[in-house]
Amino acid sequence: MDPEFVLFPGRHHVLTRFQADYLSRFGGATIVWAVTSANHENTKRNPVPYHRREAAIERFSALEGLRSLVVPVFDTAPTDRFAEVTLKNITVATGLELTPENCLVACSTPQVAALYEALGFGIAGVEAGVTPAPERPWDVLLRLAAGDESWRELAHPSTVDVFERYRLVDAVRSVVNDPVVGDEGGLTATRDYRTYASAFADAAGRKWDLVRGHVRPGRIVDIGCGAGAVLELADAEPALRESDLIGVEIARHLFEECVHKKAQGAFRNANVYFYRRNVLGGAIFPPRSIDTTLTFALTHEIWSYGDRWESLRAFARAIYEHTAPGGVWINSDVCGPDGRDVPVRLTLRADDGDNPPAVRTDLASLPSAEVSAYVAGLSTRARLDQFAVDYRFPFGYEPVGADTVELPLGAAMDYLTRKDYPDNWLSETQEQFCGLEFADWKSLLTDVGFELDPASAPSRNDWIVSNRLAPTASLATVRGEPLDWPVTHVLLVARRPFNT
Repeated sequence: MDPEFVLFPGRHHVLTRFQADYLSRFGGATIVWAVTSANHENTKRNPVPYHRREAAIERFSALEGLRSLVVPVFDTAPTDRFAEVTLKNITVATGLELTPENCLVACSTPQVAALYEALGFGIAGVEAGVTPAPERPWDVLLRLAAGDESWRELAHPSTVDVFERYRLVDAVRSVVNDPVVGDEGGLTATRDYRTYASAFADAAGRKWDLVRGHVRPGRIVDIGCGAGAVLELADAEPALRESDLIGVEIARHLFEECVHKKAQGAFRNANVYFYRRNVLGGAIFPPRSIDTTLTFALTHEIWSYGDRWESLRAFARAIYEHTAPGGVWINSDVCGPDGRDVPVRLTLRADDGDNPPAVRTDLASLPSAEVSAYVAGLSTRARLDQFAVDYRFPFGYEPVGADTVELPLGAAMDYLTRKDYPDNWLSETQEQFCGLEFADWKSLLTDVGFELDPASAPSRNDWIVSNRLAPTASLATVRGEPLDWPVTHVLLVARRPFNT
């Protein structure tokens, strides 16, 4: 007996001609498309937003004469109850009770099919049930990403139409081929975004006080806006009530929090917008369209996760291009010390934690809580040895005593400004804070066309010195003469000249 329903679970980023032929065999059955990862977009695993996937499915169904229902299924942590969760989602969304008696499951992924089979459902294998197996939808999408135009012959006309009308071809290629962004749409898979967002929110007031006097009203964009805390403060400024406030964030977790805040009425200004974009993927805004660009603790990530000078220069050039004449880019970030390659002696406490006989090389394979506990239990001196193993930017150092080492000043400050973050250790060790010193910044910004405002200057965070550095470490020249703590941060106010 023909089934009344055919459940077709999957991400459904691409629909194929094979799928059309395959589903036509089920006659008058209603196809229930369970679109998984429906709350994900702009990531390598999920490059196409749900609403575009839904549009393609509806067009597919109309062209093929299929009766379809499309149900979004939000992403969940891996679970062997996935099939049950999906069925419950369908019941809530449509009122349908899909059972083994009225429904067949069309699924080509053996692990997923087994979950439905365990509930008693019959399985139609789609691509897995045909020999030789045709290309699967993800294979077709990878052809598109690689620039292979044969994807158009394999994809169903509905997908081709939606991709062309909504200009998704270039967007998919950019996301899938992005060397920086991870599968789930962040710079790093090891970051604890909950603590990350909390830290940014706590510092938002200080950041806004630092830059508010340099902000030019009009179109104001915060690139790498986190959970939108600085834009909330900008929203409260009477002088900016007529401005557009725009947040750009790449990390899915943080972007979703921004959208949630807006939906909950956190902003009084009606002209607040959020975009999920990779700033290394090319221009985000039209030329000369932005009056103020804000970046906080972002440029060191572009340097670290991108191609260092090449990526940072491309980013600075993109900011210059989208800045209106007379507009400003305000950048606040960490900064390397002057003379970062000069060798120094760093003395560290060895009595404030464990001093194991050897460093561990397996931290990346451990649960994050175990990594945090292990690193937190190390002495300051032992933690340097662990940092040298896990740090993505190799540096050399030589012991010159039980608790003293000789190394470049920049490497010393990179360690000292990272040593107190065991909760995000495997993320923090992927980033270089001291790649550029103030002179490098001046050269870079003037080279791309900006004029540097006199307010631009490096600074030292004395709270960090008093609470994080001085209690556990000291610096000296290689001759043993004490050194004062160098700068740790920089404020850059870069203006595009009116005549350019």
